[in-house]
Amino acid sequence: MQNSLQADLPLRDVVFYTLRQSILTGELKPGERLMEIHLADKLGVSRTPVREAIRRLELEGLVTMFPRRGAEVAQITEKSMSDVLEVRRTLDALCAELACDRITEEGLTSLKYACEVFEQCVDTGDVKKIAQADVSLHDIIVQATGNQRLIQLVNNLSEQMYRYRFEYIKDSHQHETLIKEHRIIYQSILNKDKDTAAAAAKTHIDNQKKAIMRQIRLDTKSRSLTEKV
Repeated sequence: MQNSLQADLPLRDVVFYTLRQSILTGELKPGERLMEIHLADKLGVSRTPVREAIRRLELEGLVTMFPRRGAEVAQITEKSMSDVLEVRRTLDALCAELACDRITEEGLTSLKYACEVFEQCVDTGDVKKIAQADVSLHDIIVQATGNQRLIQLVNNLSEQMYRYRFEYIKDSHQHETLIKEHRIIYQSILNKDKDTAAAAAKTHIDNQKKAIMRQIRLDTKSRSLTEKV
C-alpha cells in the first residue's frame, strides 16, 4: 500500500484510490478483512475517510459487507470474472477491427514500441510493470478507434479488468503466450487484416479466462481445505 498520500486530491479521494489500487493489484487479497482502525493508522488518517472509501468500493463490487463481520475484499468469482471478460472480449475484437482502418502511422509506431516495452518489462519480472505495460499497449488500440463512446465503455471496464489481468500476469508461464499474442495483434493491425485482428483479440481474452478460471478453482479448493482443518 502507498506510504504517502498525494496532496493534490481531497483526502477522501486519496484514501479511496489508495485502497482501490491495493485491491486491484492484489496487495489487499480477496477475502481479507478491511479493519477501519488498522487502515486509518496505516494511512495516517481518521476512520471517516476510510469508512467512506469502503462504501464506495462496495458500490464498485470490490468490497463485500457482511453482518457482524464487517468489510472484506470481494472474492474473484468465476461469475464476476466471466461477466467482465465476456463483455471485454467483444469490445476488444471491435477495437481491433476498427483500429485496422483508423490507426495512424504514429499510432502504429506507438503500438510497435508498446509491444517492445512489454517484452522488456517481462524480462524484469516486475508484475506491476508488466501489467501497466499491457494496459498501455491495449489503450493504444482502443484510442485508435476514434470512437468516444466505445472508448468510454472500455474505460468503464478497465479497472475491473485490471484485477483479473493482474491475476493472469502473475503467472510467469503465461508471459510468452502474451508476447506472441501481442505480436499477432500488432501485425494484423499493421496489415489491416480485420479477421485476424479480431480473432487474435478474442483468443487473447479467452486464454486469460481459462488461466484465471484455473486459479480461482485452485484458490476455492485451498480455502475449502483450510476451513476443514
